[in-house]
Amino acid sequence: MKYEHLFKPLQLNQLTIRNRIMSTAHAEVYAENNLTTERYVRYYEEKAKGGLGLAICGGSSPVSRDQPQQWWSAVDITDDRCIEHFGNLAEAVHRHGAHIMIQATHMGRRNAYWGGDWPHLVSPSGIREPVHRGTAKIIEPHEIQRIIDDFGKAAIRVKQSGLDGMEISCAHQHLVDQFWSPRTNKRTDEWGGSLENRMRFGIEVFRSIREAVGRDFAVGMRMCGEEFHHDGLSHEDFKEIAQAMCETGLIDFISVVGSGADTHNTLANCMPPMALPPEPFIDLAAGIKSVSSVPVMHAQGIRDPMQAERALAEGMVDLVGMTRGMIADPHMVNKIREGKETQIRQCVGANYCIDRQYLGQDVLCVQNAATSRERFMPHQIQRTDGPLRKVVVVGAGPAGCEAARVSAERGHQVVLFERSDAVGGQINLAAQAPQRDQMAGIVRWFDMELKRLGVEVRLNTDADAQAIRAENPDIVVLATGGRPGIEEDPAWGGQSGLAVSSWDVLSGQVPVQDNVLVYDVMGQHAGTGTADYCSNKGARVEIVTPEPKVADDTGGTTFPIFYRRIYGQGILMTPNFWLQRAYQEDDKVIAVLMNEYTEELEEREVDQLIIENGIIPNDGLYWQLREESANGGITEMNELYDHQPQPILAGIPAGQFALFRVGDCISMHNIHGAIYDALRIAKDF
Repeated sequence: MKYEHLFKPLQLNQLTIRNRIMSTAHAEVYAENNLTTERYVRYYEEKAKGGLGLAICGGSSPVSRDQPQQWWSAVDITDDRCIEHFGNLAEAVHRHGAHIMIQATHMGRRNAYWGGDWPHLVSPSGIREPVHRGTAKIIEPHEIQRIIDDFGKAAIRVKQSGLDGMEISCAHQHLVDQFWSPRTNKRTDEWGGSLENRMRFGIEVFRSIREAVGRDFAVGMRMCGEEFHHDGLSHEDFKEIAQAMCETGLIDFISVVGSGADTHNTLANCMPPMALPPEPFIDLAAGIKSVSSVPVMHAQGIRDPMQAERALAEGMVDLVGMTRGMIADPHMVNKIREGKETQIRQCVGANYCIDRQYLGQDVLCVQNAATSRERFMPHQIQRTDGPLRKVVVVGAGPAGCEAARVSAERGHQVVLFERSDAVGGQINLAAQAPQRDQMAGIVRWFDMELKRLGVEVRLNTDADAQAIRAENPDIVVLATGGRPGIEEDPAWGGQSGLAVSSWDVLSGQVPVQDNVLVYDVMGQHAGTGTADYCSNKGARVEIVTPEPKVADDTGGTTFPIFYRRIYGQGILMTPNFWLQRAYQEDDKVIAVLMNEYTEELEEREVDQLIIENGIIPNDGLYWQLREESANGGITEMNELYDHQPQPILAGIPAGQFALFRVGDCISMHNIHGAIYDALRIAKDF
């Protein structure tokens, strides 16, 4: 068998896990009123349908009321109202042969006091946490005992509900590992000092849980492999902790993550983006396994089935987490089993999912718009039982590719026009930035799927109204994208020609000059990626933005990666400045900058001014075709937002066509927004 180890069952206390692929705990931000209601259940049920062995849900679910729940809409296990909802979740996952546990924790200082009951946060020594800015009091002995008891009470609820087990988070600087770490535990009583004393709180937590649920219930521990702080816990320290915890007989498994997460820089390690190498912390998991007498799980950057098989075959771990892989494609496991690896929509490490979570937004996949929308968006497109139609799609960016793919899955004849020599649109530009090349994986999957489905892709073809009419289409989808927003102000470029766009540079059409100013209005990936690209070409670079900081809108696990490169390459960052105007002086461009707050002016003399100012829609073809279309080019918003078919699809008059627009040719969206536009229209063709 090609994946002999991946599909070998594993015994975990009372559970027989059907394979070695799991979804590790993460904050989903789907809970409603902090409960696992329908959206939450369907998200995990889809993974169970897709073949996974084990899911651990509810990242950072609180056991005590003095852990505010405003972060990530945390699943609440502090009272009995959770039991019924957990039962629904367990039943849905069990129905498809998988198992599901929940992660429980007390986050201590790793939080913010505002929200919920507005508590005073607690930590071993009252030291502030940088990422969440949590200021905490020094925890008192009576509070220590109360929280220990809360873990036991929460465990009873979990077991009563029908969930299969409970993982305690002792990673990412939650309360248990706040006690472990000398970085955060400066106590001199029985809860501090020696490692034995610092471990006391965690051991008492697990003892409380075991007394509550007994031996025949799976209980595990999530821990770091290395804090990556000079004053924190080393890998050898964590090996000592793991071995000691195994010797207590209180735990059934260990889940290893590779890094601490109490600073912005270390946080970026925890959900490794594409800039980090594959499986960057597998050696730390293997180190923990070398001293562990219980099975060891590990996730973090394992996206490929061959990676997973190798890690298992070499005995580095016992269970492989492919969590983001199943956010991108919840049916990944079945596709591996069935030999359909090329059909897997593979995670590219864009971290759109986790970056949204750190903004308190629901977790979504950059390339799969059905994830978490299982109530009304299909992962597996069913063939239509209505009339087969001719669908013409114009533009092969992400919106056009998705419209063509879904239409073909529905059984329609599809023609896709693309003016360039490749599908992918702006993703191809994004993939040119250093350490962003894996974005091309989104394009690669679309390209393979379009070929598999028999879509007629006409590259190097700039479709006009006449060419579209000649196809005698029933449905026309315009996904013509946009053009650089540099044209909005002639002083930047346009008529004066003093500036070029980020597109010009990333595409290679315009060579990078020696001394470059990148003006980034948007604060997103494109501007910072362009600055990085230019610096990588040897240019001296300054990036200027009116935003509060450079890369301000790229997300909590992405901007630290950009900053590592920016500081490492000597790129000058100038936030809080607007580009007021530009003019020519000899062979130089003079950029006049205005401070957002003082309105004082500064000038820069540069060889090249590069502008990133978003996108202007390419909507000319829409206005040409609108009047002759059967629906006047109108997308009915109520039906769209209610996930219902467009009314015109019930009966397109003979000889006419329905016309729809998706993506940036309406207004600027991101990759996910463009794909969602296409899916929710084309799923009903």
